[in-house]
Amino acid sequence: MKKRLVSTLLAVMVSASMLSGCGSATKQASSKTVTGAKAEHVNITFWHGMGGNLGVSLNKLVKDFNNSQKDITVTAQFQGDYDAALNKLKSSQLSNSGPDVMQCYDIGTRYMIDSKAIVPVQNFIDKEKYDTSVLEPNLLAYYTVDKKLNSMPFNSSTPILYYNKTAFKAAGLDPNTPPKTLTEVETMAKKLLKKDASGKVTQYGYAMPIYAWFFEQFMIKQGKNYANNGNGRAEAATTVEYNKNGGGLTLLNEWKKLVDSGDVGNFGRKTEDTQNAFMAGNTAMYLDSTASLSSVLTGVNKKFEVGTGFLPKVNSIDKGGVSIGGASLWIMDKKDEAKQQASWEFLKFMVSAKEQAYWNANTGYFPVNKKAYDLKEVKDNLVKYPQFQTAIDQLHESTPDSKGALLGVFPEARAATETNIESMLGGKQTPQEALDNASKTANSAIEKYNKTNK
Repeated sequence: MKKRLVSTLLAVMVSASMLSGCGSATKQASSKTVTGAKAEHVNITFWHGMGGNLGVSLNKLVKDFNNSQKDITVTAQFQGDYDAALNKLKSSQLSNSGPDVMQCYDIGTRYMIDSKAIVPVQNFIDKEKYDTSVLEPNLLAYYTVDKKLNSMPFNSSTPILYYNKTAFKAAGLDPNTPPKTLTEVETMAKKLLKKDASGKVTQYGYAMPIYAWFFEQFMIKQGKNYANNGNGRAEAATTVEYNKNGGGLTLLNEWKKLVDSGDVGNFGRKTEDTQNAFMAGNTAMYLDSTASLSSVLTGVNKKFEVGTGFLPKVNSIDKGGVSIGGASLWIMDKKDEAKQQASWEFLKFMVSAKEQAYWNANTGYFPVNKKAYDLKEVKDNLVKYPQFQTAIDQLHESTPDSKGALLGVFPEARAATETNIESMLGGKQTPQEALDNASKTANSAIEKYNKTNK
């Protein structure tokens, strides 16, 4: 951020506080004051949910921003996983002790908007005439509500199929042709199944974690809404629809059929358990996030050749695409315009082509900025990991119409979906019963949420 901009903004703020008298003393103290025409330094806090190697890469970006100018210092603070981070934010709002910038996962979008504790980035875009055409339209579409971009897409991913090309060759399958539908998954899984002399399965043909994100993606693939009121985008959703529009039942019938065949493994609700099974050669195909590609390739360690494919269609006639996962960056409304402007400067830096090229190469998340694809770092990364081209092609073949649902209680709804699918696969209820029971829990949570946020 240019020093002149900070100086002017802060000078206006101080003048306004002087005119308003003693009642503004606290606010004036919380904002940075000026000495003459020179602005003092602006410090902002950034809460995030990136641990491990992701956290290392994120901290590098923050350090680069701090070193790129002299007016602003960002302090990054890890708050645990996405759920923990959002819960801490909710608690902090009671005392206004939260961050200036918040990284929040995709399913927290509706809550963040309804909290009225944020400043939409659209405000800064309009004021500055910032060019959003350089950013991926599908990513922007997810976080756009009522024609307003509320947060800045940052780390985005989609689900893709991972498969063992070496196992494909051994089974007489074309290693360059992954399944395009769940029916093809079923056929190929039968050929890929391996058992030892005792009859114990040593390699399943396919496996899919019991993860509600995949359930939601398969609804999008079918062109079916997850919730009413335009998936909660035309106005707040009042009920889910997956249990009564046929999309959920078609999917769960097929999912159960696959597992009941004995050719398809069920490694439970933890995605990493299915991922580990794939890397160990215990399943020849599985679903995972695009962001897992580098860790999968590292884990496989060239024991076999890894291929990637689009998320399979539920029905051969499906025309839907995929929606994004991951998270975005939000500017919090702490009633300090200097900090908000500094936060906006930080967001712009984080989605610049150069920084997004680094982020993509070191994490596996999509570059938010389309110009990053022209940079050597991204080009070199695609040479090193050609499997990632699948993720790019799938994103670009999906239209913004495949942006998915918004719910203020998505974490609760997801948990209910996973619990009931797990029960269904265990033979404790039918697919329709699983959908109805999950919907009851989700609808109850939606009703309570809507009453609170009228």
